[in-house]
Amino acid sequence: MVSFGRRIFSEWLGTAFLLAAVVGSGIMAERLAGGNVALALLCNTIPTGAILVVLILVFGPLSGAHFNPVVSLAFALRSELPWAIATSYVAAQVGGAIAGVWLAHLMFELPVWQLSTTARVGWGQWTAEAIAAFGLLLTILGCVARTPAATPYAVGLYITSAYWFTASTSFANPAVTIARSLSNSFAGIAPGGVPAFIAAQLIGGGIAVLLGGWLYPGQFDRIK
Repeated sequence: MVSFGRRIFSEWLGTAFLLAAVVGSGIMAERLAGGNVALALLCNTIPTGAILVVLILVFGPLSGAHFNPVVSLAFALRSELPWAIATSYVAAQVGGAIAGVWLAHLMFELPVWQLSTTARVGWGQWTAEAIAAFGLLLTILGCVARTPAATPYAVGLYITSAYWFTASTSFANPAVTIARSLSNSFAGIAPGGVPAFIAAQLIGGGIAVLLGGWLYPGQFDRIK
């Protein structure tokens, strides 16, 4: 039995590493791509997908490796995670995400405290976030129900793909969205765009929970 403290710390540390990878690779990509935005996005995408596989493999046995409030809330709605633990996970994820952004700034000798000026608004962006979160959660639910061992690889590949097929570059995670608003770098989002992104993510995740319950009824007792 993994203790509550170890589970919470795992969510905090895993989310911190995820954001350090997202923001850090974005900073590195922007510096090295010579103004080629497509190349910079590719260089941001690959480390993000890769680190997700690693983090889920490392922390999955401890906390389930959610690193995402949408995922934790979805399992709480499915009665597969107690609400008290789910809310603690969410707090740890948000705190870890912010810490990861600040660590990325420190590594690249940038001011720790920043606010992004990158505007990400409009129906296309919001629709993309709903679709991104929907697809991510359905990927997780489907893998957990049928092939749990494939979950790390499926999640990493999904995010790698969604970076490119969604107009928003697939944040798909409220903790990530909040933290990225605190980095005026390639991966940033202006704070004014955060509430709509989070609302879209929650809507997409909620639809995935409903559809997942229909597609995979009674298949989730193994993840309690």
